[in-house]
Amino acid sequence: MSIAVSASIATDHLMRFPGRFADVLLADQLDHVSLSFLVDDLQIRRGGVAGNIAYAMGVLNREPLLVGAVGADFADYRAWLEGHGVDCSTVHISDRAHTARFVCTTDDDMAQIASFYPGAMSEARDISLAELAETKRLDLVLVGANDPEAMLRHTEECRELGIPFAADPSQQLARLDGDQAVRLIDGAAYLFTNKYEWALLLQKTGLSEDEVAKRVGIRITTLSGDGVQIVDNDGTEIHVGVVPERTKVEPTGVGDAFRAGFLTGHTAGLSLERSAQLGSLVAVLVLETMGTQEWTLNKDDALERLTQAYGAEAAAEIKPLL
Repeated sequence: MSIAVSASIATDHLMRFPGRFADVLLADQLDHVSLSFLVDDLQIRRGGVAGNIAYAMGVLNREPLLVGAVGADFADYRAWLEGHGVDCSTVHISDRAHTARFVCTTDDDMAQIASFYPGAMSEARDISLAELAETKRLDLVLVGANDPEAMLRHTEECRELGIPFAADPSQQLARLDGDQAVRLIDGAAYLFTNKYEWALLLQKTGLSEDEVAKRVGIRITTLSGDGVQIVDNDGTEIHVGVVPERTKVEPTGVGDAFRAGFLTGHTAGLSLERSAQLGSLVAVLVLETMGTQEWTLNKDDALERLTQAYGAEAAAEIKPLL
């Protein structure tokens, strides 16, 4: 299957605060908070939801199609992605805005405070999937956090064209109203959220879990260190634990990595359980690395970790995709 990834493409500015945000955020003073955090270091990395997911799929030999809008400063980033098997031929280049910026500070508890400047990403709404489908094969489109109008357009185009899509509203749920959120998930073959986003989605839409289940195919809810919950379209629930980490370096992009591994596995014919296990492997590799696209895949080490986490049978079934 050919997978297109429609979401943000950005440069990440990642900083570390040597302390806990919880120790300096006063609950009774949040209405006029004014804080500055002295950070230990600054890492500037390639990122964005689409960039992260496409990179991971490329490492897994999937050759995804990147769909998004960037600035003229994208040249080096393009070369990097293309060098890792990502098709960037349909990326829109803005002539008036820079590539988006993600600025994030992480504390010792892995809690994060972040800001996102959209820049050229706002022009993603001008990209037509219908036009792309005339020259590119689109078997599945992941619609992730992006310009909200682009997300709504691409979701609607998928429904009109009959192209299966994965809904991954993630960070943009905070900005969307209930009706927009329903439009983004309605008819999705896959619905991705983390635990908090799942609760927020239910609150914003006013839908019950059963009502969401009638609108989507497979629901995947990541639970941080507790693994992932998968609800199949027949109501079957599966829980998959994490691959134990060797160290925690930076959590940015961990969710993107899981989605890349899961979709790579499931569209290649792996079961939901095995797909989640592959996603968990890729996720922990990102967690252990500074930067969302600086990790590498060592096949022998990956098989050993899969065996330790899930058993030899799981590792053997996942092995052909590594």
